[in-house]
Amino acid sequence: MFRNQYDTDVTTWSPAGRLFQVEYAMEAVKQGSAAIGLRSRTHVVLGCVNKANSELSSHQKKIFKVDDHIGVAIAGLTADGRVLSRYMRNECINYSFTYESPLPVGRLVVQLADKAQVCTQRSWKRPYGVGLLVAGLDESGAHLYYNCPSGNYFEYQAFAIGSRSQAAKTYLERRFENFTDSSRDDLVKDAITAIRETLQGETLKSSICTIAVVGVGEPFHVLDQGTVQQIIDTFEIAAEQEDPATEPDAATGQEAATEQGTAADQGGSTDEGAAPMDI
Repeated sequence: MFRNQYDTDVTTWSPAGRLFQVEYAMEAVKQGSAAIGLRSRTHVVLGCVNKANSELSSHQKKIFKVDDHIGVAIAGLTADGRVLSRYMRNECINYSFTYESPLPVGRLVVQLADKAQVCTQRSWKRPYGVGLLVAGLDESGAHLYYNCPSGNYFEYQAFAIGSRSQAAKTYLERRFENFTDSSRDDLVKDAITAIRETLQGETLKSSICTIAVVGVGEPFHVLDQGTVQQIIDTFEIAAEQEDPATEPDAATGQEAATEQGTAADQGGSTDEGAAPMDI
């Protein structure tokens, strides 16, 4: 993206019908560390990648608890995400105090989207530079929403945002049909696998990822690092067991290829004028 005469104000439209300041805010979400979410009928799992600015500093918190039945994972400007999570927490407290019941997830998401939309229509404000994955459970079941800086919101079965999130999306697209009937543990495993896809070769450890769960009979909470590391170790053991099983097959294939090559050499003397095989 390049600076032009139509991006100095959030209320200025370009001739193509675009609001560049809003698009820049959406670009900030793409530059943030990856966050993923996936849900079944009874549970929702959130995950994020923890990235520290330097080896001497700790990472910034990317998953926030809003209420016992709602939590959020963010990608983009952490400060904006912290402000919006506090707003969501206040809305849940006010609703619970007034009606003595939990705030429905869909209603909270609409209120959050309306708050973000106001910032796209006021010249003295700027859009929030953060995307939020909202996980929640209410009377209608488990829900996973994505709130965009533009004020749009969408409900998903599984979704990923942030940098290098396309690799996680590809994995989730291959697996999402199984998520509806998945158990809690299977969802957690799929979430960790999706996070590993975003690392692109970097070693996955519990210290660089955070996993949170909410479900039926299970309030929203973040899994401790020991539990996450045990799941990661299980993946590595399973991968090591699969590798030796594939080696004999590879050796058999090499022997077969050698035999075919020898046969081709022997037959070459009789079919010198034949055309080569199409690959």
